[in-house]
Amino acid sequence: MAGRIIRVVFGFLVASLVAGLVLVLFVNTPAELPDWPSERYAETGLWALAVGTQAAIFSAPFAFIGTLYAEWRRISSATYSVILGLLIAMVGFAAHYAGDNTGGDISTYALAAFIVTGIVGGLVYWYVSGRFVAPAPPAETTPTDAGLSLKKPA
Repeated sequence: MAGRIIRVVFGFLVASLVAGLVLVLFVNTPAELPDWPSERYAETGLWALAVGTQAAIFSAPFAFIGTLYAEWRRISSATYSVILGLLIAMVGFAAHYAGDNTGGDISTYALAAFIVTGIVGGLVYWYVSGRFVAPAPPAETTPTDAGLSLKKPA
C-alpha cells in the first residue's frame, strides 16, 4: 500500500514538473534555443520549477480524484491518463480565461499551450506511474458461468 502511494505521488510530481517545463517552453521557445545566452537556460529551469509547482498545487485535487478512481478500478491505460491530464488542463485554461481581463478574446496560443501541457503531463504520469497499476485478478469461472450445467437435460 505504501509503495503504491509513493509511486502515485512520485508520478504526480514528475508530471507536474514536466508540465511546468512545457508551459515555459511556450514562452521561451525551443526554436530560439541556439541563440540563448547561458543565463537563459538557468532562467528557464527556474521558471519551469515555479510553474510546475503552481501546476501541482492547482491540479492536485483533480489528479487525486482521477488517480484514486484509476487505482480503484485498476485502470492502467495511457488513454485514461492522457484524457485525465487534458481535462485537468482544460479546467486550468478555464480558470485562466475566467481571470483574464483583456476583453474576453480567447487566446488560441494559450489554449494550445494548455492542451499540449495536459497531453504531455498525462503521458508522463502514465509512463512514470500509471502503467504500473496492478491488473485486476482474473475472475474464477465455474461450469455454470461458462454456459455449462451439471444438471441432466430433461
